[in-house]
Amino acid sequence: MKVDIYSVAKERMGEISLSPSIFGCEYRADILHEVVTWQLAKRRLGTHQTKEVDAITASTRKIYAQKGTGRARHGSVKAPQFRGGATVFGPHVRDHGFKLNKKVRKLGLKVALSSKLSATELFVLDSINIESGKTKDLLKVLGNFDAKSVLIIDSNVSSATAKAAANLYKVDVLPVEGLNVYDILNHKALFVTADAIKSIEERLQ
Repeated sequence: MKVDIYSVAKERMGEISLSPSIFGCEYRADILHEVVTWQLAKRRLGTHQTKEVDAITASTRKIYAQKGTGRARHGSVKAPQFRGGATVFGPHVRDHGFKLNKKVRKLGLKVALSSKLSATELFVLDSINIESGKTKDLLKVLGNFDAKSVLIIDSNVSSATAKAAANLYKVDVLPVEGLNVYDILNHKALFVTADAIKSIEERLQ
């Protein structure tokens, strides 16, 4: 599989061969769904907490006599039906993450990259480095490709490029090590440098 390499001005600079086993995978919505669910579950803090009866600080005296009042029988103001009382079956601090096999995670990345390539939303650049660190210079590059929502992948992300993208909505910069399915699918276009392509293929072989 060969695709064109472009400069930041969208001038054709040559060709690069892509591995069919990584960039030519069949579209699998089930795999993408599973990997994205796994990613988002890991992000959840799980710090939600409610109090059960034993955690409530309140008087333990009996509210009123058991019999003779004509009202319901109550033993404590800690009961769930009273204001300030306990919560029944409420959430507790826990980890929402779950295990997902490495093979599935790798396959998810391959399917996501393949889907971008087949949709002609993956552009290979010879390099991308906004030396000035200015947002307007990065916007010129994005304008050349008519792209607004972009994920930029480079083997060595410069701080100047990251600074230029910091104020742009739906424009993010990631190193190859941080490449993930959720961010790929959450952006319309994918800009990958030629060096990053080699690193991605080494990672996913």
